[in-house]
Amino acid sequence: MDQTTRPGRVIGLDLGDARIGVAISDDERRMAVALGTVRTGAPADLRAIAALVEEHDVALVVVGLPRSMSGAEGPRAIQARAFADALAGSAGTPVEMQDERLSTVEAERGLREAGVSGIERRRVVDRSAAVVILQAWLDAHR
Repeated sequence: MDQTTRPGRVIGLDLGDARIGVAISDDERRMAVALGTVRTGAPADLRAIAALVEEHDVALVVVGLPRSMSGAEGPRAIQARAFADALAGSAGTPVEMQDERLSTVEAERGLREAGVSGIERRRVVDRSAAVVILQAWLDAHR
C-alpha cells in the first residue's frame, strides 16, 4: 500500500514567510478544513507540525509547492522541497508535494466573497490557502 492509499487523515501545509497554514482532512479524505497556523522558524515549526501529526493520527502530509505560472520551480519551490524533506525526517510520516499555483489568490477571493475584512483576511489567508492546497490533493486522489 503506498502513501496515497494508506488510510488516515492528511494534513496540508501552505508555507508562508511568517506563518504556515495548516488544514486537515476528515478520516475518509473527502473534505479539507482549516486547522490553524504555525509560526515559521526552524526547528520549532517542524516540531509543532510533527506534534499535530501525532495528535491527529495523520498518515500523510501534503506541502504546497509554489511554482510560477509556467510551471517552473524557483527559490521558493526549492525551499518548500527542503522543508518537506526535513519534515519527513522529523515527523516520521510520508510527505508529498502539491502544486499550489493560485491557491492564495483563490483563498483571498473566497474570503473576500464571504465578507471577511482586509485585516482579518490577512490573518487567516494562510490556513485558507492550506485548505485549497489540501482539497486539490484530495480531489486528485479520489
